[in-house]
Amino acid sequence: MAPRIAVLDVDGTLVDSNYHHALAWYRAFRSLGETVPVWRLHRLIGMGGDQLVAAVGGEELEERLGDQVRDRWQQEVQPLLGELSPLPGARDLLIAVREAGHRLVLASSGKADQVDHYLDLLDARELAEAWTTSDDVESSKPAPDLLRTALAKLGEPDDAPAVVVGDSVYDVEAAKRAGMPAYVVRSGGFGDDELRAAGAVELYDTPAGLTAALDTTPLGRQR
Repeated sequence: MAPRIAVLDVDGTLVDSNYHHALAWYRAFRSLGETVPVWRLHRLIGMGGDQLVAAVGGEELEERLGDQVRDRWQQEVQPLLGELSPLPGARDLLIAVREAGHRLVLASSGKADQVDHYLDLLDARELAEAWTTSDDVESSKPAPDLLRTALAKLGEPDDAPAVVVGDSVYDVEAAKRAGMPAYVVRSGGFGDDELRAAGAVELYDTPAGLTAALDTTPLGRQR
């Protein structure tokens, strides 16, 4: 099996953070007089903050409160970072990808301080060749920019053979736009039917489940 590039999402895929992010967005909106049901916000986690506010309330809300909400969200999520844990088998998946002979890049749209926290939490600095943050792109998922930037961080072209691992429909949509197959863990909380309709190749409960099935994917051990 020829070497591939594994482009792994972090929030919700490797780190159990989606519900914390939903709560932080809820508190941020409410502090500015906008009460948005948490379930609606959860359905948008995985979409970048640059797009989430408009997805909640349209361009009017984005123009009126967008930057304020994002600033408040940053304040609200920061204290929650200490509560986060890696998802089952997250680091083992990174090790397995590297031991199988593939390149590994983490495609996060998180703020730089959050990404630093995740790298330490996963002890991933020696495993990932590179990683992204929200500072690297103007448009986040479901736009494909972050995935293409991840390849560029490795010095690879947009059409380099790559596989995306994510947890949300937005990861799958971004992968499709970038021309990459997407393998998905269910920890994002989206339904199987939604993920498959978006284009997910296969679904796994946890990173550990993907690791156990790695040889059935393009990220299997090179032969």
